Amino acid sequence: MNKLEQEISKRRTFGIIAHPDAGKTTLTEKLLLFGGAINKAGAVKSNKIDTATKSDWMEIEKQRGISVATSVMGFEYKDLKINLLDTPGHQDFAEDTYRTLTAVDSVVMVIDCVKGVEQQTEKLMEVCRMRNTPVICFINKLDREGRDPYDLLDEIEEKLDIQVRPLTWPIGMGKTFKGVYNLFTKNLLLFKPSKQQLTAEGLEIKDLTDERLDATVGDTLADQLREDVELIEGVYPELDKEEYLSGKVAPVFFGSAINSFGVKEMLDTFINISPQPKERSTEGRIVKPNEEKFTGFVFKIHANMDPKHRNRIAFVRICSGKFQRGSSYLNVRHDKKFRFSNATAFMAQDKETVDEAYPGDIVGLFDTGNLKIGDTLSEGEKGVYKGIPSFSPEIFKEVINKDAMKTKQLDKGLTQLMDEGVAQLFTFEMGARKVVGVVGNLQFEVIQHRLKNEYGASCEFAPMNLYKACWFSSNDKKKLDEFVKSKYRHIARDKDGKMVFMAETKSWLQMVEDNFPEIDFHFQSEF
Repeated sequence: MNKLEQEISKRRTFGIIAHPDAGKTTLTEKLLLFGGAINKAGAVKSNKIDTATKSDWMEIEKQRGISVATSVMGFEYKDLKINLLDTPGHQDFAEDTYRTLTAVDSVVMVIDCVKGVEQQTEKLMEVCRMRNTPVICFINKLDREGRDPYDLLDEIEEKLDIQVRPLTWPIGMGKTFKGVYNLFTKNLLLFKPSKQQLTAEGLEIKDLTDERLDATVGDTLADQLREDVELIEGVYPELDKEEYLSGKVAPVFFGSAINSFGVKEMLDTFINISPQPKERSTEGRIVKPNEEKFTGFVFKIHANMDPKHRNRIAFVRICSGKFQRGSSYLNVRHDKKFRFSNATAFMAQDKETVDEAYPGDIVGLFDTGNLKIGDTLSEGEKGVYKGIPSFSPEIFKEVINKDAMKTKQLDKGLTQLMDEGVAQLFTFEMGARKVVGVVGNLQFEVIQHRLKNEYGASCEFAPMNLYKACWFSSNDKKKLDEFVKSKYRHIARDKDGKMVFMAETKSWLQMVEDNFPEIDFHFQSEF
């Protein structure tokens, strides 16, 4: 095995996804604690990327107590280098999460045992579906009175359209919660509520008829566990690693992240079964991670992290070869080489300069505006990585400039914020009206605030009666031209210049689809 292959085999890159409040950031903290990346829980909350980052962007996070930006963290665990991306759960920032999912090789999905599968979880799962991303489920908050574990498993299978295989099983729940039985290693973990202590006491019970089981959890719960395990082993087939890797089966773990309970068991299984950095497709071919030449793509841009320095950091996922700081790489979109002398890796709350990085790693490149989301970097090859979609927004508002003297600043601010992926900008062909489309209203506040503070531009947003922005295509050029001509006043262009049909109502869109059967309508930009 050469050095490159050795480094690849050590890497695991995964994202944590969930509905808001399911306990995602808490689970992230506990994983970092196990990896020794932080010394005390609570560290992730208090400094999202580093202590110097006191921008208004982060103020919003502090005021609302939610994650708005994806944070990237690396830590070492059992000789592996684990790259963890904690995503915003709040649906107003879902676009950031969707894009982050393009940069990971697998995900851990956190589900609240009280609420079960929620709407945002279903949406996130659809994105995992598009790439057959392997998923592990962590059912959280077992120290509270939650729903029946069987009901939760059925709901995951039904709503998320994935088969499940429990690898740990809870004994009781809420007040009667005694611990979990590990079906994988056949041992029992006893629960003691403790936010400080990292590992629970284990009791090795290879045989469930062992009397120590009754002595430990009581006769009723012991009998219930025996029944449950027999049923599970009868109903669910053994975990097939290949089925998990192809995204067909999700291993399920039960625990309580706030009490660090059940987290280590999940992490230990994760490093055993989760995929190494995978091959990825460019427009022309499939790129394998162990190829000698460096390639990577930008999946996120964070601008003005430090308002004093107007800096932009582009987050790059390395796909093949070795990245070296100070080297020049081709930006395929510009067809021009750029030298990156400033590259950082993120270790929990600290940024540190990196000299080299390998497939699976995420590096932050300081950028003056040359990079945008979706850009491919390479040592000379022109292929562009596929797979960073824009989804049709839910809410649309027209941009109204409040200060004609600041038109330039407004245009620059909108362009940069759209490059960062905060929202989507559509410009009507007729009259050049600018419309911003977002997933949630909170984004308008963020855009207005940042335009004013970072670019000195003031604008207002006027609500528009629009239902959906649809990208469209057709194999019949004549029909396509006819369609564009007849619907010209409802056609806009997105930031990449692609044509978009702006539908006003659901029923009208349906009617247009019926009237133009040769036209295909798409709700995401990559088709």
